Amino acid sequence: MRIVACLNGDRRPGAHPALPVSVDQLVTDARSAVAAGATAVHIHPRDHGGAESLEPQVVSELMERMRAEVPDVPVSLTTSLSAESDPWRRYDLVQRWASPALPDSVSVNLHEAGSVDLIQLLGDRRVAVEAGVWTVEAARILVATRVEVAAVLVEPTQVAAEDARRNADAINSLLDRAKVGVPRLLHGADATAWPMLEDALDAGLDIRIGLEDTMRLPDGTEAQDNAALVAHALTLASG
Repeated sequence: MRIVACLNGDRRPGAHPALPVSVDQLVTDARSAVAAGATAVHIHPRDHGGAESLEPQVVSELMERMRAEVPDVPVSLTTSLSAESDPWRRYDLVQRWASPALPDSVSVNLHEAGSVDLIQLLGDRRVAVEAGVWTVEAARILVATRVEVAAVLVEPTQVAAEDARRNADAINSLLDRAKVGVPRLLHGADATAWPMLEDALDAGLDIRIGLEDTMRLPDGTEAQDNAALVAHALTLASG
């Protein structure tokens, strides 16, 4: 089972006292999350002003430091339109990422414009793709296009846990019927983060947790940092 630490997401700088934004913070935080039990990290790269960015120089700086200081830890980066709202410019930026500093994988949200073209580009560049599937309609795109992905991220966005659970069940049912055999990871956000994590454990799926998904422990108290969230997830997984 993979335990992915999602370190920052699209949260604004300062949203949590321990939210990592700078390269120094991300490298230090990744190291701590792995020490707590994470098997991989997922990062939204940030420019020097703290904004999300897919600019080649931003990605290269981050990945070079991660490779040097957190070796042998798989690194996933976002390609969300929250980081670059123009799908055509996003394609161009990813196309210009430098080969020595490519991430191990990237997430691509299938409901976003240009997602299929981006997945094909990443396949040509030998970068593994984790397909972000938020809805049944996005799952249908995955099945219909037959794009090659390394994993599926089942990501219900509903606010209430029961609504998120129904959406996740519908997505997984479609993927099962279509015999999509790649690994799946299930996660929620904020109020659904811990319920979805427990559902993922019950189903034997991969999990993720971190300040991108929630800033609180299951009892509602604020988590100290990403490492504390990972450590609690590991406790649940071991129980």
